[in-house]
Amino acid sequence: MKEWLRQNPTFVVDGLDATQSTSQQLRASLRKQGWTLQETDTEFRLIPPGAQYESGSVLRELLDEPEKDTNTADGEEAAFGLEHQLRDFLAQNLASIPVNGRRLRVYVDPTGRDGVEFPTAVGPIDILAVSDADEFFVFELKRGRTPDYTIGQLMRYMGWVSQTIGHGKAVHGVIVAKQISESMRYSVCVVPNVSLFEYEVSFQLHSSSLVPPPGAVG
Repeated sequence: MKEWLRQNPTFVVDGLDATQSTSQQLRASLRKQGWTLQETDTEFRLIPPGAQYESGSVLRELLDEPEKDTNTADGEEAAFGLEHQLRDFLAQNLASIPVNGRRLRVYVDPTGRDGVEFPTAVGPIDILAVSDADEFFVFELKRGRTPDYTIGQLMRYMGWVSQTIGHGKAVHGVIVAKQISESMRYSVCVVPNVSLFEYEVSFQLHSSSLVPPPGAVG
């Protein structure tokens, strides 16, 4: 999608950039313009406004976006709203998040291109990181659940790293999601060098007033 937008910059709204902006930001922008986005394990489709497309529920399934539950608690809605920032948060805080006992940093290639949405011949890697021991870590991030094809995506990226820039170094895979499915746990238990992580989002508000608000009990 990013490559297509770079070739067709007229569809990128002001304030966004086809190279620097995240995929989530670009997708949201296209949807606001009336575009329909369909993604499967093997292809990604951009359907212009007014064209025929499948129903919204099917699109949400293809995009790995569960339908919004109107009965969801306020706290859960807040967490869902922050999930699109998962990639940027992990990339910016990678050094302070140990993975399997290792400290990681975002990979930077010889041209200066960093490992966030790192382009490969088999698709962009969400985050490509390296450890102090020069091991590669390929991150596959899911905003919600983990569909079965996630492991296939991850293995393709790991294979590409191993056969191109890896140069014989160890390549590890990391799947991060809001919820790891039971089927995914079974799949990964026989796949070497792949780890699963679930994330949680929470925040608190602390008063910073100089004086107690009216009616407050001292």
